[in-house]
Amino acid sequence: MLDREGFRPNVGIILLNTKNQVFWGKRIRTHSWQFPQGGIKYGETPEQAMFRELHEEVGLTSDHVRIIARTRDWLRYEVPDHFIRRDARGHYRGQKQIWFLLQLVGRDTDMNLRATDHPEFDAWRWNEYWVPLEVVIEFKRDVYQMALTELARFLPRGNHHNRYLRSGMRPHHRDDGFEESRPATEPQALDEEPGAPKD
Repeated sequence: MLDREGFRPNVGIILLNTKNQVFWGKRIRTHSWQFPQGGIKYGETPEQAMFRELHEEVGLTSDHVRIIARTRDWLRYEVPDHFIRRDARGHYRGQKQIWFLLQLVGRDTDMNLRATDHPEFDAWRWNEYWVPLEVVIEFKRDVYQMALTELARFLPRGNHHNRYLRSGMRPHHRDDGFEESRPATEPQALDEEPGAPKD
């Protein structure tokens, strides 16, 4: 379902834990990480689509989360042609999204990446709020910054400051003299229980 400008209506989900860290999912069989998101079906409201996508991608229901806020208007991003199927080129331009900020009121162990037969993610972790701006695929970066910035004022305990990518990243010194950034928590694999001890 596309609008007249070629954008598909979509919802994005920023899920917080009690430390104001955000859920960050690794797309199945890729090295790409992102927030949960998905299309709005015909007849659905954005909120209904959000809860459906939350269950399909993360395994959570409305009992596990509390809605804190949502973006006021649609936020749009265009998808580069080489990411678009040939049969969609020329009329599909990208996504227009309503973003929701959610508070997890359940536990990490409530998450289930295999809630459906077609999982979107095969691993997940918690990241500090602004870290996704550094690692999200380039063409989504502007919409991520708009969503995170608009919703930051609703964060519990007033954690509004955008240190742009440095929050929660630990420098790791490499043999070649460069530094790498590492996430606040290690990834949870699809087959792992969240919070399970590491070897």
